Amino acid sequence: MHSNDGLGSGMGSDGDVDALAQLVADADDVADAIRAAHVREVRLLAAAGRLAESQSASASEKVRAQEMALRGIAAELAGVFVATDRTLQRRIDEARDLVENYPVTMAAWEDGRIVRGHVRVIQEVGCLVPAEDREDFERIAVERCEGETPNRVREALRMIAERMHPRSFTERHEEAAAGRCVRVQAGPDGMSDLIATLPTVIADGIADRLTRQAREIINARAQADAAGAETGGTDAAGTGTAAADGVRTLLGSDASGDAAPLGGMAGSPGTDGLIDHAGADGSSFVGDTRTIDQVRADVFSDLLLAGSPALDPTATGDGDGTLGAIRAHVQVAVSALTLMGEDEGPADLAGRSPIDATTARELAGDATSWDRLLTHPVTGTVLECDTYRPTAAMVRLLRARDRHCRFPGCRQPAIRCELDHTIAASHGGPTHVCNLANLCKRHHDVKHHTRWQVRQLPGGTLVWTSPTGRVYREDAPPPLVAFTTADPPGRGDPPF
Repeated sequence: MHSNDGLGSGMGSDGDVDALAQLVADADDVADAIRAAHVREVRLLAAAGRLAESQSASASEKVRAQEMALRGIAAELAGVFVATDRTLQRRIDEARDLVENYPVTMAAWEDGRIVRGHVRVIQEVGCLVPAEDREDFERIAVERCEGETPNRVREALRMIAERMHPRSFTERHEEAAAGRCVRVQAGPDGMSDLIATLPTVIADGIADRLTRQAREIINARAQADAAGAETGGTDAAGTGTAAADGVRTLLGSDASGDAAPLGGMAGSPGTDGLIDHAGADGSSFVGDTRTIDQVRADVFSDLLLAGSPALDPTATGDGDGTLGAIRAHVQVAVSALTLMGEDEGPADLAGRSPIDATTARELAGDATSWDRLLTHPVTGTVLECDTYRPTAAMVRLLRARDRHCRFPGCRQPAIRCELDHTIAASHGGPTHVCNLANLCKRHHDVKHHTRWQVRQLPGGTLVWTSPTGRVYREDAPPPLVAFTTADPPGRGDPPF
C-alpha cells in the first residue's frame, strides 16, 4: 500500500531507497580501501623504524647511531609524505609500537572488526598496561570496541587498563607531574595557543579562579553601568576605553571598536600584580563589552605579564625578589613603511608567525634599541647589520637573514638555533656569512651524523641532498619589504 501523506513522501520512493542502498555499498567499499591503505602505511612506517635499527646494529654508540639513522630516514620519507621530518619520526615510532606491541589490535583492524579510531584509543590507553598483560587487555578492548564508536569506549577501556596496572594511580601521578610543562602553538591571524600541561587539580583550579575573577569583573561592570545610567556620568576623556597605554593594543579591540582592557581591574603593577586600567573618571568599565571568555583571557594575560610569583626564591628578608621584574624578550622584524604607518602589512615574530602592524608599532615604541638591516636592492637579501649595542654583528646578521632553522620544513626560531659551517672549518671552510647558516640542534646533528649533504649558494640559498639523491632547495626567507632604485647607489652614499 502506497502512502501519500507527508511522512511517506518524505521517506522517498523505492528508487530513492535503491540509490541510497548503492551509496551505502559504495561507502562500504571505500571504507575497506581506506582501512587497507592505512594498515599498509602503518606497516611501511614500522619497517622504516626497523631499517634504522638494523643500520646501527654494528655501531659502537648504538643508541645515538640509531637516532641519527632514524632522523635521516624520517627526513627522506618526509619529502614523499609532504610533512616535516619530526612528524614522520613520531609517526614511525607510533607505527612500530602498534605493529610490535599490539598484534591483536592490528589483526582486528585488518579484518575490519574495528576502525582506526578504535586503534588509536587502544594504543593510547594500552600503554598503561604491563607488557605481559597487554594481550589480555587487547582481547577485552577489541570486544568492547566492536559495534561502538571510539569516543564511547574510551573511558571504559581506561578503567580496565587502570585495574590491570600493577602500580597505584597516586604513584604514577607523582611521576607524571614531573613532566609538567608550558608550550606555545602558533595559529592563524597572529594568534597562538598557550598550552600548560599541569596536574588536573591545578589546571581546574586555575580555570575556576579565572572564571570567578571574570564573573566579578562582569558583575561589577553591570553595577557601574547601572550607576552611570542613574547619574548620567560619562568618561571624562570621552574615549570610551579603559586600557592602559603600552599594553592595550596587544589584544586588539572589543566589539565597540575601542581598544579592549586587559584584566579590566584597577591597580598598578605593584597592586596584586595587575596593570592599571582605570579610566579618566576612575572607572574600569567604560566602553567594556567583552564576553566572559575574553575577560578570562585578559585576566590570564595580566597575571602572567605583570604579576609576581607567590613563591620567589630570589626574595630576601622583607624585600621583593627579582622574578616580578623579569619581562618577555621577543625578536620582531618590521618594515620601515609599517613603522611609519604607511601600510598595515604584518610584521614577523621571528621564527614563529606574523603579528599585526598595530602590535608591531606598539612594541617598537617601547624598544630600548634597534637593529638596522641593509638589504640587496633587488633580491632583498640581508647584506649588513649594525646595532647601537655591543653584539656579535655576524650572528645578528644571520639571525636576521635566516629567521629560522634552514633545514627543509623546520621552523625552529633562529634565536634558538646554532650557527653551522656549511663547509666544516676543519675542512677549510671560512667563518663567513657565505659559509654559515642557522640549524637547530636536531638538524645540526642530522647534517653531521647522517648522509644528508648541503651546499650554500650566493644569497644564503641552501641546497640539500638526501641519502637517496632527492634535492631540496632552501631559499633564505624573503624580506618583509625590498626597495629598488633606478641606479645603484654611488660610492660613499649612505645605505639608507
